Amino acid sequence: MLNVKRFKKDKKKHMKQLLPQIAEVEQQVQGKGAWSRDTFTAMLENEHNHLLMMRTDEESKPVVAYCLYQVMFESAEILRMGTHPKWQRQGIAQSLLARLFQELTELEVESLMLEVRANNKPAIKLYEKNGFEQIDIRKGYYSQEKGPAIDALIMKKDL
Repeated sequence: MLNVKRFKKDKKKHMKQLLPQIAEVEQQVQGKGAWSRDTFTAMLENEHNHLLMMRTDEESKPVVAYCLYQVMFESAEILRMGTHPKWQRQGIAQSLLARLFQELTELEVESLMLEVRANNKPAIKLYEKNGFEQIDIRKGYYSQEKGPAIDALIMKKDL
């Protein structure tokens, strides 16, 4: 069984035990473009940034997915989202999004934005299924070691 939980910045346990797990999932998902634990720590110091995480019910309760987002007045943006490769294609990202939509609706947020690599077809399909629409494109936004840079699609959902 999996559970979506809000990361509590003020709990030492979350910062000490869970943040490294989130950074590990980030590394598995993003590879060379991954944010470090220090970057996540710095992002969470901003009062407008929040983090949801999906954990198992196992004794060690490892983090298998996360969603870092920012709320500013009536709008929000997903800054980072990832699911450990072993847990992908099992509805976990869908559950995280559902919880995020619930929280944002309670906060009376009117719109949610994100950017996604143009070649990340599974993520784009998930976002479109959840009502996101492409509103813009950033040409050559994501650089690669080999090959041409990848475009970023800017997507938006009205809540």
